[in-house]
Amino acid sequence: MNKQEQVMMDFRDLFNKMVWLNKSKMEDSLKGYKPSEVHCIEAIGKNDDPNVTKLAESLYMTRGALSKLTKKLMEKGLVESYQKPDNKKEIYFRLTEQGKVIYNIHEELHQEFQKRDQAVFEQVTEEQFDAMLRFIQAYSRHLDAEIMKQGISIH
Repeated sequence: MNKQEQVMMDFRDLFNKMVWLNKSKMEDSLKGYKPSEVHCIEAIGKNDDPNVTKLAESLYMTRGALSKLTKKLMEKGLVESYQKPDNKKEIYFRLTEQGKVIYNIHEELHQEFQKRDQAVFEQVTEEQFDAMLRFIQAYSRHLDAEIMKQGISIH
C-alpha cells in the first residue's frame, strides 16, 4: 500500500472510530432525532438567514431533500419559516425554542468530545496544524473542482 492509500484508509478509519465512539452518547442525548435532523438544526443555528439553497449546499443535499427535511422539522416544532419584508419570494428558517434545546445539547456534546480529545491536540505544533489544514484545504478544492467537472449539482 502506498502512502496515498494509507492516508485515505487512515482518514476513513479515524472518521469511523469517531462516529462509533460518539454514537451512543449522541443517540442517548438526542433520542427521537435522526442525525440528518440534528445536522440540519445545527446548520440553521449556525447560519444567518438560512434558506433551502444555503442549507442544501452546507449539508451536501439536494434542495428537494432539504425541503422534506425542513418540513419534517417544522412538523416536530423544531424549526419555523419566515420571510423578510423586502423579499417575499424567499423562505428562511430559524430554530424554535424547542429547536434551540436540541441545538444546545448537540453543541455541548461536541464540546465534551473536543475536551476528551484535547490531550492529542495539545501535542500538535502550529506548523503541524498549518500543514494539516493546507492539505485538507487543497484536497477540498480538488474535490470541488471534480464535482464541477462532473456537473454534479446540489441545486
